Amino acid sequence: MKRAIYLLLILFCSTVFAQQKRVVTAIDTTKNKIGAEFKLTVRTDVDTLSKVVFPGLKNIGALEVIKSYPIDTVRKNDRYELIKKYGLTQFDSGSYTIPSIKIMINSKPYYSDSIRVDVANVQVDTLKQKMYDIKDITAAESPMGNWWKYLLVFLLLVGIGALVYYIVKKRQQKKIEEEVYKTPIEKATSLLNNLEQKELWQKGEVKSYYSELTDIARNYIEEAIEIPAMESTTAELIAGLRAASLKKKMTLTPETIENLERVLKQADLVKFAKSKPLDFEITEDKNKIQRVILTLDDAIPVEVEVEEDTILNEAQRQKQVAFQLKKKRTKRIATAIASVLLLIILVTTYFIATRGFTYVKDNVLGNVSKELLEGEWVKSEYGNPGVIIETPKVLKRIDLTKSLPKNGLALIKEMNSFAYGSVSDNFYLMVSTYKYKQDTTTVDLKKSMEVSLQTLESQGALNMIVKQEDFQTPEGVSGLKGYGTFSRVNQLTSSSEKLYYELLLFGQEGGLQQIMIFHEEGDAYANQISDRILSSVELKKVSK
Repeated sequence: MKRAIYLLLILFCSTVFAQQKRVVTAIDTTKNKIGAEFKLTVRTDVDTLSKVVFPGLKNIGALEVIKSYPIDTVRKNDRYELIKKYGLTQFDSGSYTIPSIKIMINSKPYYSDSIRVDVANVQVDTLKQKMYDIKDITAAESPMGNWWKYLLVFLLLVGIGALVYYIVKKRQQKKIEEEVYKTPIEKATSLLNNLEQKELWQKGEVKSYYSELTDIARNYIEEAIEIPAMESTTAELIAGLRAASLKKKMTLTPETIENLERVLKQADLVKFAKSKPLDFEITEDKNKIQRVILTLDDAIPVEVEVEEDTILNEAQRQKQVAFQLKKKRTKRIATAIASVLLLIILVTTYFIATRGFTYVKDNVLGNVSKELLEGEWVKSEYGNPGVIIETPKVLKRIDLTKSLPKNGLALIKEMNSFAYGSVSDNFYLMVSTYKYKQDTTTVDLKKSMEVSLQTLESQGALNMIVKQEDFQTPEGVSGLKGYGTFSRVNQLTSSSEKLYYELLLFGQEGGLQQIMIFHEEGDAYANQISDRILSSVELKKVSK
């Protein structure tokens, strides 16, 4: 009887625990690679009135939640099956436990099952997997883009435009003044009238008024009497004027020179001692300057040309006219050259700012690799066994018998080599084919690769980095590819250069086909040329 009761209790407990199993846990796989996704699934079965809350997690144990999938709802009569999935990952290898997570059903906690998973390393075959150098850090582009470049170009154009406008305007103004004022007295009279119209001293600008007034007088004396009046002090100017009046036999009264001297000294006091003359004194000074200029102009003797000097003077005049014409022509040419150079600088600056220096250098100064890439390509067949290949230029036949060892030449029945450029150039392409005397000769591509690389070293290649991988043509013909870098001493500059090379070898019964390309490392155009050449390779069977 007791035994029966125990059995009933066990069955009852099992039924109760089974009913409490409200959450079912599953995972798509327990073994995965680093970074791969584990998909964890949590299911619960509830009635239509139940409220279920699945947690929003960023990490579940040591695994990162990379995606929280939407809840799927499946209706089963009067109940719902809710399915929640989490995408998990881990970037370190090892064994991990996905712990239980809490699901709230009608405010009561229920827990999922913990699961053990393994994360394995990714195996890398360095012999088959092509390796690349680590790239330099690239600066992220600012959110505002390259607006500052356009602003710089705009400000530069505005500045240069303003400078050109100022220079041209200044020259035009000077030219107009030279054409309008035919004589120094006419120029001085006009400038005095313009000075009065400005009404400077009436506005309180006495210093500016006296400065312009005396400049008009000095400029007239310098042009009409030909003494350095603009750079002279008042005392030097008066002394020079007295000397010139005697030399030129000018009839000047002492009063005229004294009036000029008095006004110049008054101007010096105003400019340097901050003197403030009265209004009637300013008016008298202006009238004195006007009378002095008129008196000086009347006193300048008129030079009458002697008849016997007429021919000489005419020759001098013609010579002077020719000199002036030549001077104007030279100025026009210089202006045109300066304008063209300015335009070139502006255009170059704009393209450097918007496209970069490399673009300008390649398109303006020229780039040999770019010209090869964009030129007209040629598709031809070379050697036996034939190699059909597309190249930017037709390859020319070369002789390699001197570069091969004698024991190697003894095995060769026929050898053909074709190349573009030379081994000392920055871009070199060679296609070679070999037929052996014994047709049954099995070609060891790896051994042939070693021989080819040794030959390259004998021609000046230093510090060679060698990588190898299988290669297959578009038609499915398999071969061996060697690639890497080497250094070379430039014979002209005695500096070291780094070049990138690619070497393809294909073996047939009794034949070998070889394609070698090397170019300056980092040349983007040369890389495109190399890729296009290698993708065009077609091979023919050996002909006996």
